[in-house]
Amino acid sequence: MTTTHRTLRLAPGAVRDGIVTTAELHGAGLSRGMITTRCRPDGPWQRLLPGVVMLAKGTPTRRQHLRAAVEYAGKDSVITGEDALAAHGLAVTPQHAVRLLVPISKRLSPRVFVVPERSTRLPQPVFIDELPFAPPARAAIDVARSAPDVMALRSVLAMVLHDGLCTPAELSTELDAGNQRGSAAVRAALRDSDLLAAMFLHAQANQVLEAAPLPRPRWHVTITDYKHHVLGYADAWWDEVGLAWQIDRTGLSQDSPAHRHLPLTAAGVTVVRTSSDEVLSAESDPGVRTQILRSLASAFLTAARCGNRPNVHVTSEAVSNAA
Repeated sequence: MTTTHRTLRLAPGAVRDGIVTTAELHGAGLSRGMITTRCRPDGPWQRLLPGVVMLAKGTPTRRQHLRAAVEYAGKDSVITGEDALAAHGLAVTPQHAVRLLVPISKRLSPRVFVVPERSTRLPQPVFIDELPFAPPARAAIDVARSAPDVMALRSVLAMVLHDGLCTPAELSTELDAGNQRGSAAVRAALRDSDLLAAMFLHAQANQVLEAAPLPRPRWHVTITDYKHHVLGYADAWWDEVGLAWQIDRTGLSQDSPAHRHLPLTAAGVTVVRTSSDEVLSAESDPGVRTQILRSLASAFLTAARCGNRPNVHVTSEAVSNAA
């Protein structure tokens, strides 16, 4: 790494992702004035946070923000929130400031892209690409507690459960052990983890349907006969023609209500069945997406040609179909 005047001789590992502390620069022989000069608008560096310098101009990457935040807060800090979930493999794009857990004894002011959160329960960090992240359950609960609404709260919980990053029990344990501020809504959502998983699957299915030449369906419905006896369930329902779309979730018994379709077809309901794996892969596999859309469009036209809608009733209450 060079400056405009001399070669910097920094200790091995001092510069990571182009980020270095002013303490390391002092150790390499640079005075405070020299560092300040290089961090001026016309200089080759920029100061991202107090005591933290990026050895380049331009817009820092998200990773450089993460690295700078950790250098700013110290070695005992832990990255949580959306960044931690993304590091664990969840398909989220962090949009907010870096959330950093720090010891209760450490007082740090929030900065433009860093929000330090003092905690008496610092988790054991999971190091991913040399950065310390909170475990999935802790990160998910931290995000859920600060979610702007119930749908956003349920969405993040559903995603971590569906991806197998943690279990409902681990989420509940983390919630019980942590700060209780904002926990009531999270606790209510965790009471129905099956519904959470279904909501996430429906969100993926809804993305598939965005390209479909079909009306918008109703989601997660219970279908009954005229005597109100339950015939079955549909993940998506087109009421105008009596079309049910069932998404078979991995791990459910073939005898579970979610897989029962014969009573529906006997009542005249047209049923299309798709595996959850197909729905989840449709976003990245155009061939699978096209196959799903063709099946649904064909079934819709077939049901429409029948003329008479089947004599069934539907309700949209959140009835679990995993039992």
